[in-house]
Amino acid sequence: MKHGEKVIVTSRKTEKLQSLVDQYPDRCIPKQLDLTDTDSMKKFMTYVQDLDHIDILVNNAGYGYLAAVEEGKYHEIRKVFDTNLFGPVDLTQAVLPKMWTLKKGAIINISSVDAVRGSTGSSFYAATKAALESISDALEREIAPFNIKVMIVEPGGFQTDFYASLEETKDKVKDYDQQKYSGDNELDCKKNIPADLNVPGDPMKAGEVIYEEIQKDDYPKQLLLGSDALNFIQKELQRRLNETKKWADTSKKQINN
Repeated sequence: MKHGEKVIVTSRKTEKLQSLVDQYPDRCIPKQLDLTDTDSMKKFMTYVQDLDHIDILVNNAGYGYLAAVEEGKYHEIRKVFDTNLFGPVDLTQAVLPKMWTLKKGAIINISSVDAVRGSTGSSFYAATKAALESISDALEREIAPFNIKVMIVEPGGFQTDFYASLEETKDKVKDYDQQKYSGDNELDCKKNIPADLNVPGDPMKAGEVIYEEIQKDDYPKQLLLGSDALNFIQKELQRRLNETKKWADTSKKQINN
């Protein structure tokens, strides 16, 4: 908005958007949207259909769900998938016809480093982000020839309410209590939630970086944000490469009939 664009900003509770409306009264358009509520989604989709055009869609809604795989409950798992995956897919499908009209636009999907290697105790959240990334990657290949961009953003730790809004299963398996969050993953969910939430990333600066990069013709299709994210992903990719090399001879064995 500080660059002069009009921005539709959504929240389940529009009163949370009032500070933005006060700051940018002519450019901030607040709308109620709950990705897990069918009526809310239908109402917002109708609003989208009536717009002349949409330049950029940012799918940023999402929350974390703490549960070992054995502890996950269907209704809780479904809710996190509805919010983190199916909601963004629905919104993407809604805005693409508008972008087709002008043969330009951009879809920015906020993912997580967990999409590359899931944190212990946060497997279902990681699964939503991994699926979102796979869909985004395929989507980019489908629509790039028509001048529509797709960017995946993988942030590290940022000063948002993500940690405060974490949901956790209440039906816990006692045997997991001590070891569930004690892996070697630097970004394991519970192990690394700072008591004072003093995480390094500034979301306003992150927004500036995303805005700047998406304007370019040669833009990052997978944008890591934060030195912690960069270090984590580089280590994980190296681990995967080492694993591939270790078992290369086995992979090359003749297994076909």
